[in-house]
Amino acid sequence: MATPYAKELEVAQLAVQRAARLTKRVFHEKAKGTVSKDDKSPVTIGDFGAQALIIAALRHHFPSDEIVAEEEAAQLRADAPLRDQIWELVRTTRLDDADAEAFLGGAIPDADAMLDLIDRGSSQGGARGRIWAIDPIDGTKGFLRGGQYAVCLGLMVDGDVKVGVLGCPNLPVDDAAPLTADIGGAHQTDEEGRGVLFSAVQGQGATSRPLGAGALREAKAISVKPVTDLSSATFCESVESGHSNQSESAQIAQKLNITKPSVRMDSQAKYGSLARGAGDIYLRLPTSKTYQEKIWDHAAGDLIVREAGGQVTDTTGSRLDFSVGRTLASNKGVVAAPAAIHGQVIKAVQEVLGLSK
Repeated sequence: MATPYAKELEVAQLAVQRAARLTKRVFHEKAKGTVSKDDKSPVTIGDFGAQALIIAALRHHFPSDEIVAEEEAAQLRADAPLRDQIWELVRTTRLDDADAEAFLGGAIPDADAMLDLIDRGSSQGGARGRIWAIDPIDGTKGFLRGGQYAVCLGLMVDGDVKVGVLGCPNLPVDDAAPLTADIGGAHQTDEEGRGVLFSAVQGQGATSRPLGAGALREAKAISVKPVTDLSSATFCESVESGHSNQSESAQIAQKLNITKPSVRMDSQAKYGSLARGAGDIYLRLPTSKTYQEKIWDHAAGDLIVREAGGQVTDTTGSRLDFSVGRTLASNKGVVAAPAAIHGQVIKAVQEVLGLSK
């Protein structure tokens, strides 16, 4: 009998792997092409190119599925030189990856078709049907400086995440490699030993494998690390203070008797690090009462951590709800940890945030 979501997983893994290769090419070969979005965050030609490649594969294999993606092509329609630069990257990346291309399909005949694909990510999400969530480069600032970033893809069915894939080009391949204080810095190289593809299917566990080209490399099962002494735990948080309240994180660490400084790194690479036992706790604490997390920033990582034996909730202890639209409107913040200690972490979070009863 066929394994549930086997085809979806294979398509997602190959599409993310190919998109990650494009992002590495952008970093090494091209000017970053940074432009300003409405929210003033940086966006690069890598974001647009990676999103086009992933959507092309999804549309080819699952034409009826909806897609929620971060980028839209309006800027490129008004900037022909930038559009053409991205199109050349997309075209040549597909040619260079002939093995994956034969399976992924999804012809992109010209630059205009590429723009149309990018705009296919405009679904509003919701609680019904099959919906893919894409973040073509999560952690764009990390990408720009050669730090941690991730290419992220998750499939939700009736609001529940079923498949999650993260491509993390700058994480060590070795699942046993510890998180160091400089992990979020400028590490991007093409040396052997970097680049990881994390994957999970609901009910089937989580895996990691080296990021490669063409056929997928051999996968290994991963799991969160048993934490017997909270004082020695490693906790991760965002590099940007605007993404998480770092002073409250420090208070929570103190309450848990954690003595090591936090590891600050961009993107869902934090979820992957926790899932394979390199990190122990991931805190993303609200910086305002009105901010809503985007589903593409968490869908894949949420599933991968939970399938690796972790627990992921918001600061109230509620599971992340991916069924209410393009944002996690029902949740505030994120707390991820091995299931055995998650309750202790939540208790400390709620005490510091004034949420405990």
